[in-house]
Amino acid sequence: MCKPSSFYRRLTLKLTRSIVKQFFSYVLAGLTGGIMAFGLIQWTGDKKIIGPDFQMEATATALSSSSSVPVVGPDFVHAAKVATSGVVHILAEESDAQALENSRKRRNPFSLDIEDFFGADIFNRNFYRKQQGSGSGVIFSKDGYIITNNHVVGFADKITVTTADGKKYVAKKVGTDPLTDLAVIKIEASNLTSLPLSNSDNLKVGEWVLAVGNPFDYLTSTVTAGIVSAKGRDLDLIEDEKSIEEFIQTDAAINPGNSGGALVTSNGELVGINTAIATPTGVFAGYSFAIPSNLVKTIVTSIIESGGNIERMNLGIGGFDVDGDLVKELDLRVRKGFYVDELDTKSPAKYAGILPGDVIVKINGKLVTGFDDIANTMKFAKRGDTLDIQVNRGGKEISLPTTLRKGL
Repeated sequence: MCKPSSFYRRLTLKLTRSIVKQFFSYVLAGLTGGIMAFGLIQWTGDKKIIGPDFQMEATATALSSSSSVPVVGPDFVHAAKVATSGVVHILAEESDAQALENSRKRRNPFSLDIEDFFGADIFNRNFYRKQQGSGSGVIFSKDGYIITNNHVVGFADKITVTTADGKKYVAKKVGTDPLTDLAVIKIEASNLTSLPLSNSDNLKVGEWVLAVGNPFDYLTSTVTAGIVSAKGRDLDLIEDEKSIEEFIQTDAAINPGNSGGALVTSNGELVGINTAIATPTGVFAGYSFAIPSNLVKTIVTSIIESGGNIERMNLGIGGFDVDGDLVKELDLRVRKGFYVDELDTKSPAKYAGILPGDVIVKINGKLVTGFDDIANTMKFAKRGDTLDIQVNRGGKEISLPTTLRKGL
């Protein structure tokens, strides 16, 4: 048996020899690999070898080198500057008297309320709540006419307007149109910045637009961008069979407070009035809706010219759209149109000479294929207008000028 010290010396010597041998093996392998790599480079010349690591490096290099190139995209700076100067903040409130009047209108007429006997204030407690809200508006003319939504100011008799430069004005309500959710208010000012109107019929799906308004009341003069997602949306938001809905749908972010604000083109022209959002939460969830500028122009001009609310006119007729079954049943001589079955007493249609059994086939030279065509014509018809209505009566076509009259 060997002494321990002798054993450890032999073990140390053996390990040392093994380590030295392994070291020289690694050195030899490294030299061999280097020689092979050098030879391969010389053989490939300027050719590049692309593997996973090289591909990643190349991609990173490409991204890095392109960062010095300016990104090309839509430039909204001019449009934003023009639009923000033409959009105002609106604070709408009810006075005590207005709040009481509105609460009485909303009350169930068959319920008994102590207010009816003692008034609105009993023991210094209000039995009604004053409505208050805020929104946006668009300057329509330099002399102070401002467009907004009916739901922003319709309830109010105290309206305060703050322009983009911080000036405050007391506004008066000129008129409203609940059927389009539009309203016009007026401030006493001059040389205001009004937004130029764009032809909304020319707006294309996919086109860039900006939404400008005052979301959540405190984020004034906010600008967001999106594209036109769809046109002519009828969402049944306005609960009236005579409502007019032709919304522009966009994905520009708008929120409560944006109502009545501007939807503008990339040139800064007004193409719509922001009105609603599609949301399950009460805040923006992807889609917003605006009233197209062509409809806005028609309604706003009518409100200003009339000095108040728009008066909708009716022909005073009832009947059926002509289809194959009706043609066979009544032996009609036409295949399209609106069959008049009844007329209201003292209606414009009756005064014009239209009779039950007539088929309306044209109005002002435009073909009528059903009641929707008549309704579209009547959307913007005003008292005093004369419509050229062409009817088919027993196979013979007759033109009947029809003047629209008030209260008929």
